[in-house]
Amino acid sequence: MPHAPVVVAAPAARVRTDARHSPLWRARWRATHLRPTVSLKDRINEEVKTAMRAQERRRLGILRLITAAIKQKEVDERITLDDAQVLVTLEKMVKQRRDSIQQYQAGNRPDLAEQEQFEIGIIQGFLPAQLSEAEIDAAVEGAIAATGAASARDMGKVMGALKSKLAGQADMTVVSARVRQKLGA
Repeated sequence: MPHAPVVVAAPAARVRTDARHSPLWRARWRATHLRPTVSLKDRINEEVKTAMRAQERRRLGILRLITAAIKQKEVDERITLDDAQVLVTLEKMVKQRRDSIQQYQAGNRPDLAEQEQFEIGIIQGFLPAQLSEAEIDAAVEGAIAATGAASARDMGKVMGALKSKLAGQADMTVVSARVRQKLGA
């Protein structure tokens, strides 16, 4: 007589009642933790596409100037710029435009000054929020205390500490003036 096959039942699957393992929890976790970060260059390129679709010629012009400045820096230095280097480039562009505004106002050209102001507004949209006067003062005082600066000779140490800390968040000429004022130079 042939033997009957033996059927072994699979163990019952463990059911987790923990809220962390619900599909909703997993979806929320993925959305917040696995979201790819968008680089600043990618954000600028997306803005270029948006401006093209909306046919915003003025905005598109300055966005193209921004991408050209970034690409020029990449070609000159034969590197790919990261977000920190892009921020430095954008800050430089804002500084150039502020200088141009002063020249245009001195030359009685309010139309060109207004165009430069518009360009500054577009560029600043990609920069982090600027620090307030009180926040700059607090950062300067903290850097002076951290470096142990006592006189104007120590200004380089203080500025070195502040430059990396406040990159993109404050105009370094304003910060430099504050440091000079606090150190009594």
